[in-house]
Amino acid sequence: MLSELAVRQAKAKDKDYKLSDSEGLYLFVAKSGRRSWRLKYRFAGKERRLVLGAYPEMSLRQARDRKLEARKLLAEGKDPGIEAKKAAIARSVAVSNTFEVMARNWFALQEERWTPVHSRDVISSLEKEVFPWIGLLPVAEIDEPVVLTVLRKIESRGAIETAHRVRQRMSAVFVHAIAEGLATRDPAAVVGKALKPIPRGRKRPAILDLEGLQDMIRKTEIELASPLTKLASRYVALTAQRLGSVRSMAWTELENIDWKNEEPCPNAIWRIPAGHMKLANDQKREEGFELLSSAEN
Repeated sequence: MLSELAVRQAKAKDKDYKLSDSEGLYLFVAKSGRRSWRLKYRFAGKERRLVLGAYPEMSLRQARDRKLEARKLLAEGKDPGIEAKKAAIARSVAVSNTFEVMARNWFALQEERWTPVHSRDVISSLEKEVFPWIGLLPVAEIDEPVVLTVLRKIESRGAIETAHRVRQRMSAVFVHAIAEGLATRDPAAVVGKALKPIPRGRKRPAILDLEGLQDMIRKTEIELASPLTKLASRYVALTAQRLGSVRSMAWTELENIDWKNEEPCPNAIWRIPAGHMKLANDQKREEGFELLSSAEN
């Protein structure tokens, strides 16, 4: 059997040569001076060789451990050479399947069911909050402390709700990777309880009667605000729509209105494009609402 001293003293010669250890393990010394550990074994009646690693990067003890691992595979009816190639392929796949790659694949699958506004919010949050820190890491190698570190960075600037939202999106990416066979667990699933709780929103008194609503409108009218703001407030009161929809409304969204005539237009319709709604049409299932088809948007 070889000793550490014999291995260290192995120098290049005019020809390649080898120094045997035991059970097929030997040190191959090339005439260039490069030294590597190799294993000779038989599988399916044929003699084969497996390169275990270079010396001194792999020590004698490590080479012997690798030999024992190979012998165990042989006992299980597996070819160590084939298993080594499979492991190399798996490592290559893991390196190429980074968190960012997985996240963009997941996003591409979900994008069509989201509105453009929500889609931009999802991908921009990942690009800003996650990719700079773990985007290049193999998705299978990311653990709970790494995920928590990313979320803590968001928390540190006071964006508690954003941290929780980003955690949900990271979790969806890990679940996608699990389904694709590229990860075995979702480390973002368990870190939610380690985050700061979302602050409760300030409660505002609800107006439950017509008189109270009329009083609020009157108070709004006497405020020192621009005429445009007051008109927008009236419009919100008449339509009960979100402020964002009112602010982004285009004149082309208003139909059946004769702009040259000052007479009332009882058949007027405000047709809000699907892209301006909070959810896509196919996700709306509330009773009591007549949904317009996408062709009419």
